[in-house]
Amino acid sequence: MNDVADVAEMTAEFRSAMRTLAGAVSVLTVGEGEDRNGFTATSVASFSMEPPRITAFINKNTSSWPMVTRYQAFGVNILAEDQSAIADRFAGRHGTKGQDRFADATWITAVTGAPLLVGALVAIDCRLEEAIERHTHAILIGQVCAVRVADANVDPLLYWHGRYRSIR
Repeated sequence: MNDVADVAEMTAEFRSAMRTLAGAVSVLTVGEGEDRNGFTATSVASFSMEPPRITAFINKNTSSWPMVTRYQAFGVNILAEDQSAIADRFAGRHGTKGQDRFADATWITAVTGAPLLVGALVAIDCRLEEAIERHTHAILIGQVCAVRVADANVDPLLYWHGRYRSIR
C-alpha cells in the first residue's frame, strides 16, 4: 500500500483503484413529462430488504441533483448488456443533455412520476426518503415503491476499467 501525502496524487490513485471495482450500470431518472433528466451510475446498491430501500450516489454539480430534491422521487434502471448506447447517452457522451437523453428508448411513468425504462433488466420506482450531503456528492436513500424485473436469461451491463463489459 502506498503512503501518499499529496492530495492530488491521492485522488488520482484512488480514482485508479476504484476503476478496478466492477459494477452494474444503471441509469437514474427523475422528473415528469418534458421536465426529465437522468444520469448513468454504477454506485447503486440495496440498503435494506425490510423495509425495501436502495442507495445511489449523485454528484451535487449535476443537473439531476436539484430535480431529485424537487421531485422527491427517482427511478433506478439497471441496464441489460445490450443497452450500452443508453448508458452512453445518460453519461452525456456525444453532448446529449436533459430531455434528449430519453430519445430512442421507450419509457413509462411510474407511480411516483419517475420515468422507468421499458426493457431494463430491472426498473425500480423510488420515493426519496433521505439525501445525505457529503463533500461533492449526496447519498440518496430511496423507498422502493415498485419493482419490474425482466427475463432472468438477460445479463447485466457491467463497467470495469473504463469500459463496458458483459459476464461472458
